[in-house]
Amino acid sequence: MNEIAKFIKINRKAAGLTQKEFALRSGLGLRFVRDLEQGKETVRMDKVNQALAMFGMIAVPGKIKSEENGL
Repeated sequence: MNEIAKFIKINRKAAGLTQKEFALRSGLGLRFVRDLEQGKETVRMDKVNQALAMFGMIAVPGKIKSEENGL
């Protein structure tokens, strides 16, 4: 599971929200929330940021960690 997926799932649960409640409050679809929490790689970034905004966060560009180059 990727870091954003973990973050969303942990914080959603800490807020006491089901996936359905989180979807309704964030204005996202339930299927999107499920896909996001499962780490689906082809989710839309605008919707990822919509989900992250529920916790005062935003996704920003960053370097890819790689075992090959030690990053």
